[in-house]
This record gives sequence, structure tokens and C-alpha cells, in this order.
Amino acid sequence: MNPQPASPDNSHSSLWKLFRTSTFRLSALYLIVFILSAGAILGHIYWNTAGLLERQTDDTIIAEVQGLADQYRIRGVTGVLDTIHRRSRDDTGSIYLLTTPEGVRAAGNLVSVPDEVAVENSGWTEFPFNVKTSTGMEPHRARAYYTALPGGNVLVVGRDIETMRQFATIIRTTLITSILIALALGIGGGLLTSRNFLRRVDAITGASRSIMRGDLSGRMPVKGTGDELDRLAQSLNQMLDQIERLMRGMQEVSSNVAHDLRTPLTRIKARAESALRSGAEGDFKAALERTIDESDRLLQTFNALLSIAKAESGQPREGLQPIDAAIILNEVAELYGPFAEDLGGSLTTDIEGSLDIRANRQLLAQAISNLVDNALKYGESPASGAPEIRLTGRNDGHDVVITIADRGRGIEPKDREHVLQRFVRLDESRSKPGNGLGLSLVAGVMKLHGGQVLLEDNAPGLLVKLILPRLVAEEAAG
Repeated sequence: MNPQPASPDNSHSSLWKLFRTSTFRLSALYLIVFILSAGAILGHIYWNTAGLLERQTDDTIIAEVQGLADQYRIRGVTGVLDTIHRRSRDDTGSIYLLTTPEGVRAAGNLVSVPDEVAVENSGWTEFPFNVKTSTGMEPHRARAYYTALPGGNVLVVGRDIETMRQFATIIRTTLITSILIALALGIGGGLLTSRNFLRRVDAITGASRSIMRGDLSGRMPVKGTGDELDRLAQSLNQMLDQIERLMRGMQEVSSNVAHDLRTPLTRIKARAESALRSGAEGDFKAALERTIDESDRLLQTFNALLSIAKAESGQPREGLQPIDAAIILNEVAELYGPFAEDLGGSLTTDIEGSLDIRANRQLLAQAISNLVDNALKYGESPASGAPEIRLTGRNDGHDVVITIADRGRGIEPKDREHVLQRFVRLDESRSKPGNGLGLSLVAGVMKLHGGQVLLEDNAPGLLVKLILPRLVAEEAAG
């Protein structure tokens, strides 16, 4: 199938779009400034050059008039006639005319007194005259000074200014031509630049519309030129990558929530139906107690999800206050120490006196509690069969570093990034109660506080390291 030619309306619309682009407007503004600047420079050159030539011509004519006047005073009319005869024979572009008091030509290379000359006065004039050349008579223009001598004779002295007029015409023509060429090249260059710019903007617009229609895999085109449009496209692509990750995470969370809720809800329904079928009061009471337990676990899951969502959204960031993390660590150790002892293990601490940070106290305490709780569940030492946990806090340059270490099986390096996602539980942890949200909450809290969570090998066991920005003394005092 042959492509259909663009309609005149479409062509007109595309051309109008080019004229409306910011690139063309900037090009037009620059063109106007350039033309005005160039015109001012060339105009200045023209007026100064033309003025200089006119002054030189007038000075030459005045000098000759004064010389002839001197000849008249010294030798009378005879001296003037001799001088004019001699100078008229030279083709220097000078014009001379001496007339008798009756107006008859006495000497000179000008045939008659021009009509522009008022004999009764003296002054400057310009007039046309013909010059004989090899091709015939050519019209020229002369500038002359005329004056009446004391005896009634009229003296006209001038110069052929046709060459000067041609030079001025060339300058004017050059000025106009240069402006027209600059205008044409400027408009053409502006349209070409606008076309390329508009083409890239249209490509970005098309990609944006594709993404708005639901194709989250679409990305802004990057030409590789490194210009501002490439930088903008790269920033937008990074934003789209983040949005796609968040959307994918939301889909996974929705799927995992549905999966994790289906089992307890199914158990609740089965127990209720079983109790109804039996009709025994004891079965009713047992079913209600188990339903309450399942409801508590469901509420814990939802509360964890809400805490993670709040932490990752950054909404509580404005509520960050200067606190001493050492106090939180000591409180957590005091709370969980008896649990470790009941399991036959231990929870030891090594905490510096002051760990000043800016944080949300509740979220940070919950994150540290989750890590200690995980260490109690999964940190049994193979040697003793009981959890051995070490909780430390120290200042390290501009950071505060909190570590929770156990002596359990640990986590393989390939799984350490994976377990920070929601609802992720490794095979060896599925026999223990939990919802796979503890480490995800810790990662969200660290993101909120501008910190890091690192999972490292404790040889044996797992060492979780929380790195938070340290609060400087001046900021803490403020």
C-alpha cells in the first residue's frame, strides 16, 4: 500500500507547531538581536565612511576655490583662466566653469551654468551632468561650490561624486543583502533546529502516552548526545524504573497478602463450621479462642504492612526528633533479655554512652525489636541449642552503627537482598511463626531515616548492621 501524502491542513499544522516551539522563539530572538547588532555596525560604518568622503570632497573643493581666488587677486581674470585651462585638461574628476558677467562660458570643462546655481548667491549645490566615455555619454552627478567674483564673473568648482555615490550604494546594498541572508539563514536554521527538537519532544510525548495507557515497560528515548533532553529522558527513565518496581512490589504484596490471608481465614471458617455442627459448648469456646488467636496474627500482619507503608512513603519524616539510640538499645535489651534466658541462651550488650541521631523513636524501636525477635527465633547456636545474641551500638565517624549478631545458621549471601522484601521466608524459617515482614519493616525504617541495613556473615550466624547518620553536637543543641 502506498503511503498517503500529507494533507495541506496537516502540513500547515506541523509548520505552525514548528513556529510555536520554544527553540524557534529563542532562535528568532537571537536572530533579531543579531540583525540589529549587525545593522547597527554596518550602518555606523556606512555613515562614517560616507561622511568622511563627503568631508574630503568638500575640503578639496574649498581648497581649489581658495586657490583660484588667490589667482584672481594676484593676476586677475587672466590668472584664473590660465589655471582653469591647465587643470581642465587633466582627467582628475574635477569640474570647473568660469563665465563672463553676461553668463557666457569663458573657461572650464563644464558646458554651462547648471540650473541649480543661483548666480546672485554663493553656496553648495549638486547637479547632474553627462560624461563622455568610450561607450557614449553617461549620466553622473557632481557636487560643486559656486561664487561670484568681484568683476561679475561666476566661478563654479566641483567634483564628480558618481564613484562616491556608487560606493555608498554598494554599502547600502551589502547592508540590505546581509540582513536578508541572515534573516533567511536564521529562519531556516530555527526551523531545522525546532524540527529536530520537536521530533524528540514528540517521541517523549508518545512514550508518555504509551505509559499512561498502561505499558509500564515503555521508556523515554535517549539519543546519546548528552544534551538536556537526554538528561531529562534519563531522569524520567529512572523515575519510571522506580515506579515499575513499586508497582511490581504492590502486585507481589497483593498476591502475598491474599495468599497469607486465605489460610487463616479458611481455618477460622472451618473451626466455626465444625463448632456449629457439634453444638457442644466446649467446641464453641475453643473455636472462639482459636479465632481470636488467628485474628491477632492477622492484625499483626496488617499492622506490620501499615508500618512498612508509612516508613517507605516517608510520611513520618517530619516527625523525626533528636534522640539517644543508646536508650532504645538498653530498653530492648532489658525487654528481651529475660526471654533469651528462658530459652537457655543469652543477650549481651556493648553500647556506648551516647548515640545521638535524628529518628522516629517508635519505628526505630520496632525495627530493633524485630531483629532481636528474629535472633531469638532463628539464632540458636549449634553448640548449645540456645540463642546467643549480642547487641552493640557505637559511634563511627559521621555514623552511628547498631549491630544485632547471633550464632545461628545465618543467611546465604545470595538470599540477603531477597529477604528484605515483603513476605519472603526462607525454607528453614517456615516451621517458625511469622509473616515474612520483619526484615522488610527494618529496610523501610532505614530508608525513612536515610540509613542502611546490611546483612553480613557472623561466622557462624547472622550479623545485621544498621547504619544511621550521626547527629552533630550543634544540631542536637539546636
